[in-house]
Amino acid sequence: MHEAKVDFGAGPQARGQVRAFSYRHRFSPTVPPVIRVYPETQAQEPGVAASLRCHAEGIPMPRITWLKNGMDVSAQMSKQLSLLANGSELHIGSVRYEDTGAYTCIAKNEVGVDEDISSLFIEDSARKTRLSVGNMFYVFSDDGIIILHPVDCEIQRHLKPSEKIFMSYVGRNLSSRGRRRHPAVPVGVGSERQAPVHLRGPTALNRVLVVDVQAQKVLQSIGVDPLPAKLSYDKSHDQVWVLSWGDVHKSQPSLQVITEASTGQGQHLIRTPFAGVDDFFIPPTNLIINHIRFGFIFNKSDPAVHKVDLETLMLLKTIGLQRHGCLPQAMAHTHLGGYFFVQCRRDRATAAPQLLIDSVTDAVVGPNGDVTGTPHTSPDGRFVVSAAAASPQLHVQEVTLRGEIRTLYDLKIGQGISDVAFQRSFTHSNQYYVYATLEAEPDLLFLELATGKAGMLKNFQEPPSGPAGPWGGPRRIVRDSGLFGQYLLTPARESLFLINGRQNTLRCEVSGVKRGTTVVWVGEV
Repeated sequence: MHEAKVDFGAGPQARGQVRAFSYRHRFSPTVPPVIRVYPETQAQEPGVAASLRCHAEGIPMPRITWLKNGMDVSAQMSKQLSLLANGSELHIGSVRYEDTGAYTCIAKNEVGVDEDISSLFIEDSARKTRLSVGNMFYVFSDDGIIILHPVDCEIQRHLKPSEKIFMSYVGRNLSSRGRRRHPAVPVGVGSERQAPVHLRGPTALNRVLVVDVQAQKVLQSIGVDPLPAKLSYDKSHDQVWVLSWGDVHKSQPSLQVITEASTGQGQHLIRTPFAGVDDFFIPPTNLIINHIRFGFIFNKSDPAVHKVDLETLMLLKTIGLQRHGCLPQAMAHTHLGGYFFVQCRRDRATAAPQLLIDSVTDAVVGPNGDVTGTPHTSPDGRFVVSAAAASPQLHVQEVTLRGEIRTLYDLKIGQGISDVAFQRSFTHSNQYYVYATLEAEPDLLFLELATGKAGMLKNFQEPPSGPAGPWGGPRRIVRDSGLFGQYLLTPARESLFLINGRQNTLRCEVSGVKRGTTVVWVGEV
């Protein structure tokens, strides 16, 4: 096993460098607070520890306070009761009957206030609080769909290719009978707790399965174009985008949309008129931005991104990138400053710099400095991490509330990055960590974004061999567990590794899972 090396290079010296791509409409934005608490309710037995968490977003950053049954808890702080992460977590070391109550989280900034309640009940016969059946990792492998419970580190359900579907196609197996079996490269997308999760069948070549996440059973099978390779859930319009290749050579790509996706029945499949689609991008939602109006599609031979109305599925505008010689390969978005980051395809041995697009005017601002690689934005839009499998460098930038892009530091790593995932800090409010899988080594990179402190988690096994599929993709993915989650999952060649992000340690290994090339988190928040 080779040891991966991390070199901070010009990290501290680069801190504070500002790329001032600011426009007049970006100055001094203000957004009232929006908050979410977790759990909404919990029951605990006397003597155990309990935590109530509150996540707030707004501009300026809101200040958090807690009330218990209407009384300020700050005057009751003790070893028993403490506030963590600048008040975003209320921790009770050993609960007593008198701790029963309604705990109100209040977030306030100069332009508004928001609040929500987390209820705690102390009962002798209370079941210990645990994640619901909706909070699971769904792992797609050669042998079907593995549903993994992260707290118990156990497989809750195994949907095998031979399992029957008792809905739309009565008695039909998940596997494709009479067809040559291909290596499984299923793709899934998790929706809300009450909604089904849409999954490509383990060996099916032209179907998408709808799985009820509560019952953990397949509800129905929806026929789509051959080789569905990418699915994405548009929460704003309750629809799933399905990109199919037609064959392993991507010779007949097509884009279809499943409407009314979370109903569990009555879905409609719409064939879009877009030809030659190589990939697409739908910006994610967060607490502040809860409705997305536009998506983007692009192909490998057209130096442009095409803006699409998500409601009508009509083309609105083509944003040309010819002047910059950019064939788009991937995109990311931050609502701070309203930027789209566009990764351009490599030109032979030269890595092309990213481009910035102003989401308000659709104007191409220009290169994102000399930053290259696939862009990934943190859930709050504040950090942009760019990395590539072919590059030994990881770029970290920060987007200020005024829309300025600051280069924080560049990390020099012994080899390329395969995939990244963000984890909220449990000690500092509104801070994030990054976990990154290495392209060819089993180690996992850990990075505290605000400070640049980095390290390696070891004792993992070899990454899956080869690319994720004939169309490429990360060789070794890593997935987080949502807004309030503390677990991350990454597959190895014949096993799964679960990481405890709160303790920054390896939680457990689940063996016997071959080619777990795709992982989806299906959770409440």
